[in-house]
Amino acid sequence: MPCCHLPELAAHETVFSVDLSSVSFGPGVLAEAGPVLAHTGARRVALFTDPGVGTLEPVATVAASVRGAGLDLAIFDQVRVEPTNASFAEAAVFARQGRFDGYVSVGGGSVMDTAKAAALYATHPADFLAYVNAPVGEGRPVPGPLPPHVACPTTCGTGSECTGIAVFDHLPLAVKTGIASRLLRPTRALVDPTCTRSLPAMVVAASGFDVLCHALESFTARPYTARPRPVSPQARPMSQGQNPWSDVGSREALRLAGLYLVRAVRDAEDTEARHGLSWAATLAGIAFGNSGVHLPHAMSYAVAGKVREYRCPGYPQAEAMVPHGISVVVNAPSVFRFLAPTLPARHLEAARLLSPEVNDARPGDASGLLAAVLSRMMRETGVPPGTRALGYTEGDVVDLARGALMQTRLVDNAPVPVDELRMRALFEGTLADG
Repeated sequence: MPCCHLPELAAHETVFSVDLSSVSFGPGVLAEAGPVLAHTGARRVALFTDPGVGTLEPVATVAASVRGAGLDLAIFDQVRVEPTNASFAEAAVFARQGRFDGYVSVGGGSVMDTAKAAALYATHPADFLAYVNAPVGEGRPVPGPLPPHVACPTTCGTGSECTGIAVFDHLPLAVKTGIASRLLRPTRALVDPTCTRSLPAMVVAASGFDVLCHALESFTARPYTARPRPVSPQARPMSQGQNPWSDVGSREALRLAGLYLVRAVRDAEDTEARHGLSWAATLAGIAFGNSGVHLPHAMSYAVAGKVREYRCPGYPQAEAMVPHGISVVVNAPSVFRFLAPTLPARHLEAARLLSPEVNDARPGDASGLLAAVLSRMMRETGVPPGTRALGYTEGDVVDLARGALMQTRLVDNAPVPVDELRMRALFEGTLADG
C-alpha cells in the first residue's frame, strides 16, 4: 500500500540533499596528491596555481608527488588573483590544448575556481556565457561529468575545495558572477593547515571573514522547506537553503571563527589558531556548498566588481582590487541588522557562537548584537569597517544595488524578499558603517 504522505502532494520541498567532496585534512597531506590522482586513473595532469604560490613549497610538494606517481604533469602558473572572464578563458585554452584527464589546484579560491572552469570548458566546450549564472549568462546545466580534480587550498577561507562554484569578475558589466553546478565540485580536497604559515595578516583576515560569512549566511539562509518542490530530483538546486546538514558545519565553523580568527590574523606563529581556522574553512565550505549564501555575498560581487582605487595590504598592488572576503564582510553588519528581527533566535545563537561573552543576551538584543560582534572583530583585525573605506559614496548606491540584484541565485536565498529599494538601504547602511 502506498504511503499516505506522498511527496508529490507537497507544495513545498520536503527533502534536502547532502553533497560533498572527499576530504583529507592534516599536515603533510599534500604529498598524497599523486597517489590520489593515480587511483582515479588519470595519466596526464594539469596543475593550476598563481605566480606567487607557484614559487612556494606547496606547489613543489604536489608536483613532486604527481611526478613520483608516474603521471605526466603540466603546470599553469598564471592564475589571476580575483579571476575574470578573460583569465578563465585563457586557462580553458591551456586545458583544451593539453588534453588532460586529471586536474590539481594549489592555491586560494581563485586557483581552485580557475581549475574548475578550465576543466569544464575543456571537457564540454561552449560559448563562455553558456554555463554562467543567469541573468549575466545563460545558466545552462553542465552536461556531464568532468575529469577528477584534487583541490589543495593554501588559504584558510574560501571553502572552494568543497563547493561546485567558480566565481569571476565579468568585465563587460563590471560585476562578479559565477558558474554553479554539483559537477564542478572537486573530487578530493587535500587540506594541509601548515600552508597558511606564510600568509600575510590581511590575507588571513580576508579569508577568515569569508569563512565566517559562509557559515553565517548558510545558518540564516532561506530554509530549504520554503522552496517549491522541484519537478525532479535532478532539478533540486545545489544552493537549496538552510538545512539540518548545513547547520552542523555552520555552527562549528562559527564557533571556531570566534575562537581563532582574530588570533590567526594577529600572530602568524599561532599554529593552533591558523589550523583551527583552516578546519573552519572546510566545514563552512561543506555547509554553504549545500545551503548557499545570500545577501552579503550578493552585495560583495558589486563591491568587488566596481572598485576604483582601493588596494589591500598583502595583495598585488598593480591594480585596484577588493579581496573577496573583505568585499563580503563590509556588508555583513548592515545585512544582519536588517535580518535579525526576522530570525532573532538564529542571530542570537550566531552571536553567542562567535562571542561567548554575550551568553546573557536576550532575544530582544538580537537586532544589534550580531552586527556589533562582527564590527568588533573587523576592528580588531584591521579590516575596513564598511564600503566608504573602500572608496564608495552615496553616489554609488544605485549602481551597487543593481549589481547586487543581478546575483539572483544569492538574493533569492535570503530569508526575506529584497527589492531594489531595500538593497539601496542595505548599501546605505554599509556606507554609514565606514
